Amino acid sequence: FRYRYGQLIEINSHSLFSKWFSESGKLVTKMFQKIQELIDDKDALVFVLIDEVESLTAARSAFKAGTEPSDAIRVVNAVLTQIDQIKRYPNVVILTTSNITEKIDMAFVDRADIKQYIGPPSTAAVFRIYMSCLEELMKCQIIYPRQQLLTLRELEMIGFVENNVSRLSLVLKEISRRSEGLSGRVLRKLPFLAHALYIQSPSVTMAVFLQALSLAVDKQFEERKRLADCV
Repeated sequence: FRYRYGQLIEINSHSLFSKWFSESGKLVTKMFQKIQELIDDKDALVFVLIDEVESLTAARSAFKAGTEPSDAIRVVNAVLTQIDQIKRYPNVVILTTSNITEKIDMAFVDRADIKQYIGPPSTAAVFRIYMSCLEELMKCQIIYPRQQLLTLRELEMIGFVENNVSRLSLVLKEISRRSEGLSGRVLRKLPFLAHALYIQSPSVTMAVFLQALSLAVDKQFEERKRLADCV
């Protein structure tokens, strides 16, 4: 079936919690009522993205131990009830994300058709993330003059041989390899942290910027290790 247009609804789970007792469950219900209005348009394919879904679907087994307020139970029940109501419609897709999957109520997990683990970006994905950030910095002339970087595919085609054309791209590839294990959110920030921490001029060459980016990656892992040692 073809739909005339699509709609993406992104839900911030934390915004649905109220300081007033019993209000959070009502907020969840109200939110799904708004979603229902969009679903009622049969020409629309509606995607609902719930980020950090564990905030709304915390395991109710914890409630029995008295470690969570009863208002949180109402939130979980409201989410499950509303999902059961809208999942009958063919033009809605519910997507959720979580970094703490063990905290999610099993009744919610059982309702998921597809459960997919997505780990940290691979070296190839890191390379593409950095490339897109560098492109933006070149557009703003923070990196100047503009330097054409080779893609991983282009590097592979020349056998990863270093020459005047490929040298900087190979440097970026090595930085990407050392960046494995970092999340996409952190990777997006690193080029801008590199500029803030290690660049002292309005614009720099690509070679100088990559040196700063390398230092920013090292600093990120040092900070992670320091935090881990404190735990």
